[in-house]
Amino acid sequence: MTRILCAGHANWDVTLRVDRLPQPDDEARIVSQHQSGGGSAANAAAVLAQLHADATLLGSVGPDEHGRDIRAELTALGVETRFLETVGTETTVKYLVVDRTGEVFMLGNEGANEAFVVDTAVSEEFEQIDHLHLTSQRPETALELAQQAAERDVSVSFDPGRRVADREYEPVLERADLLFVTEREFESIETDRPGQTMVVKRGAKGAQLREGDRTVSHPGFEVDVVDTAGAGDAFAGGFLAARGTRPAEEALAVANACGALAVQSLGARTHLSWDGIDALLADMDR
Repeated sequence: MTRILCAGHANWDVTLRVDRLPQPDDEARIVSQHQSGGGSAANAAAVLAQLHADATLLGSVGPDEHGRDIRAELTALGVETRFLETVGTETTVKYLVVDRTGEVFMLGNEGANEAFVVDTAVSEEFEQIDHLHLTSQRPETALELAQQAAERDVSVSFDPGRRVADREYEPVLERADLLFVTEREFESIETDRPGQTMVVKRGAKGAQLREGDRTVSHPGFEVDVVDTAGAGDAFAGGFLAARGTRPAEEALAVANACGALAVQSLGARTHLSWDGIDALLADMDR
């Protein structure tokens, strides 16, 4: 079983589905609402655990009900949470506003989700893992983790998220073996990195895997979109779960299947299984 440490955000999500995204000095109607755990690292770890990887989460939550619910939810899904720190600040809450097409914008407080530290126990964990998956977090923490991974020949993937353009992530980007980026994020970073694999998430248009002079594409799946939140995290988790046992082309297809399944339900926490993924892949081949 592949052992993966996921490091980054764990937060509580409040998702509001609205009839339309309001303009300034305007009002929209809330159609439905949903609450669950979220955060890119927690989302990816949840997907990995459901797909039978040994997933451990490094992150932080507050000493409140949301923090306890996040830990309980992840534990129930099979994620190891011994490195999910409880700190003295309230759990980060993100408010996601989703329109009828599934497009989303997000509001959030600072909260606890970047308060975790790399202590001796975390450093010792690098002797046990096969892979480190980094998501949005403090650049200095991400760099320290990437450096420790390099010292122990542990491979590193990085999904920097929406803030890649305004955070000092370049030293981390340079040390990653595998990058997950959207098309917009791809345009904002240096892409000439010999020996590095880059997976470009293209939403409804599928995805591309770029490795040196080689480019592999997958067109994605036509599905009814309810909410795009968490789809990129499900994509990354699916790719990492598949890449150890399947060729790159199949791992990309699995990743797109995970993203497609994720957008069909409200909320960023995606519930997946290999049966559901393989069924969607089989439908595409018919």
